[in-house]
Amino acid sequence: MAALTRRLITSSSLHASRSISSWWKNVEPAPKDPILGVTEAFLADTSPHKVNVGVGAYRDDNGKPVVLECVREAERRVAGNLNMEYLPMGGCNSMVEETLKLAYGEDSDLIKDKRIAAIQALSGTGACRIFADFQKRFSPDSQIYIPVPTWSNHHNIWRDANVPQRTFHYYHPESKGLDFASLMDDVKNAPNGSFFLLHACAHNPTGVDPTVEQWKEISYQFKVKGHFAFFDMAYQGFASGDPERDAKSIRIFLEGGHLIGCSQSYAKNMGLYGQRVGCLSLVCEDEKQAVAVKSQLQQLARPMYSNPPVHGALIVSTILGDPDLKQLWLKEVKGMADRIIGMRTSLRENIEKLGSPLSWEHITNQIGMFCYSGMTPEQVDRLTKEFHIYMTRNGRISMAGVTSGNVEYLAKAIHEVTKAA
Repeated sequence: MAALTRRLITSSSLHASRSISSWWKNVEPAPKDPILGVTEAFLADTSPHKVNVGVGAYRDDNGKPVVLECVREAERRVAGNLNMEYLPMGGCNSMVEETLKLAYGEDSDLIKDKRIAAIQALSGTGACRIFADFQKRFSPDSQIYIPVPTWSNHHNIWRDANVPQRTFHYYHPESKGLDFASLMDDVKNAPNGSFFLLHACAHNPTGVDPTVEQWKEISYQFKVKGHFAFFDMAYQGFASGDPERDAKSIRIFLEGGHLIGCSQSYAKNMGLYGQRVGCLSLVCEDEKQAVAVKSQLQQLARPMYSNPPVHGALIVSTILGDPDLKQLWLKEVKGMADRIIGMRTSLRENIEKLGSPLSWEHITNQIGMFCYSGMTPEQVDRLTKEFHIYMTRNGRISMAGVTSGNVEYLAKAIHEVTKAA
């Protein structure tokens, strides 16, 4: 009997062992992120001439990461003076209040009337994700229209929230500008009351933005069709150097009476990439509705991360809440934008003086961190193989990686791989 028991136990243990070992046997390695993979390849390259124009983070003219002086000062004020207790589920109230002023205006009636439901989010990615989940929960049969192209993570966010995706025309490859006619056709042909994802400024990856007049036409057509506009604003201030100018698309929609949604991030415009500071806001019909919507946004955040991190939020609220620090920030963000604008001019001039048969005016027509160069994947591969220049294969150049020290080398390489096109 004892021997039989031992055999049964052994058999049961082997079966359990096989079951346990098979739990994850079907898990395949995830595909590499196309942007992070570029950085990995760059770091592994031993060439002294290597250039990384793939990373979406600001660099100074020496190619080094930057911490703004206003951030350093805010950190000095925060350090040792404030506790590190949990924030409420909705985040740091003072940070959210100042952030809303940036998007909606210092004297916004929407803010005064408490018609905006807003919570602190884990940068722009987190804000988009919470909104996607909110959309799924409270408009379960809806879908989201996403521009072609867009930041690749947008597709991941709405996919993982189980929101069906459609696309709309945006970029015109031949002109390397906006395909406005096709965009408007798609807006008109979408079912009434559709959700659209719009880039507020410095469209990623193309750097192509509608003009003020085009934004007005888009707003009008959205009103006619009853569409909902969700703005992802990752580059306010960083695009033109002027936060007010960069919020113009949102202000146009507000003037049109739209109830919009907005994702904001301080990764680019304050250099707080690793702090993950952002905000999600939704304009509501009245204060009562805003209270209800905010409560539901908080409920969505609770099982994800309970409450957002405190340090970055304190940095932002300290900067924006102090007039002197805010002025310093405005000066510094303009400095970053101006350097990138200057590099656009320099890159275009350097390519043109080599006698390129192609038009490169799109380099200076586009705005923000990225230049959608128009180069093919094969041309990008040549840049990497022959010149040790790294970028994503869609030809997107991060202008933050262009410096006065490498712009001539970059221009010569681009000319070499495109001159026969």
